[in-house]
Amino acid sequence: MTSMAIFCRIVTTIFITLNICTYGLALTPTGDHTSRRSLFTKALVAVTTATAASTVTPANAQEATEEAIAFRRIPTQFIAALGDATTNHGTGAQNWGLWTVDPGPRGVWLRDAKSLIESGVGPYGWKFDSRDWWVEEHGLIMESPDFPLSPGTYRVTGGREMTAVLTISSTGDWSLKPYGNTETPSLYDVTHLPCRSARYTPTNAGGKSSSCSPLKANKSKFPVRPGGVMPSVSGCAKQDYAVLFVTGIATSNAGEL
Repeated sequence: MTSMAIFCRIVTTIFITLNICTYGLALTPTGDHTSRRSLFTKALVAVTTATAASTVTPANAQEATEEAIAFRRIPTQFIAALGDATTNHGTGAQNWGLWTVDPGPRGVWLRDAKSLIESGVGPYGWKFDSRDWWVEEHGLIMESPDFPLSPGTYRVTGGREMTAVLTISSTGDWSLKPYGNTETPSLYDVTHLPCRSARYTPTNAGGKSSSCSPLKANKSKFPVRPGGVMPSVSGCAKQDYAVLFVTGIATSNAGEL
């Protein structure tokens, strides 16, 4: 990739991030409007696709493995990840989840939580679990991701400077290696900071689901700033998750870590 091409890619990504992610666009959970995250990921796919062929070749990039990994491009998916943000490897990926579609536009505002709790069904038919529910940075109750994230090799990015190869083993070990970068990426480097997500469950495992309810959430705490911590809710144990964008899946099994 030429210096000019690299410069254009960086400028494009920065422009998209500043205008779509930091400042935001109108967001509605249903209807014809597109979420901020959806607009960003569509632009991200275009940038990734345009540069992928010239980015990962043995001649001009530090490879993630001894041989180049071929990836199949997919519509952007979203990983809910846990781990030390400063490192490039760890364990516990069996506790990571995957949204195969953007959950934001399919969500329900906290102000409408009562109707969701009563019906038990969100837009597009997803099921609301009163003992295990998720909220994103704007204050939208989301459907839960699918657990666990399947073992395999994924191309991931946080929509900033780095793209990486994420490998998940059958035992839950995970590692990140460069994809067209000379630096080894950390989990933080491939986290999309504007996308915040948290999982809420009752503090008392045997307690009533009503003790941990979206009705208790402080709506004034939203939206959450990029990279910020999601608000606590009375009666709930909260777990913040990092969000990674998946733009490709390895075309062949890369093996275990």
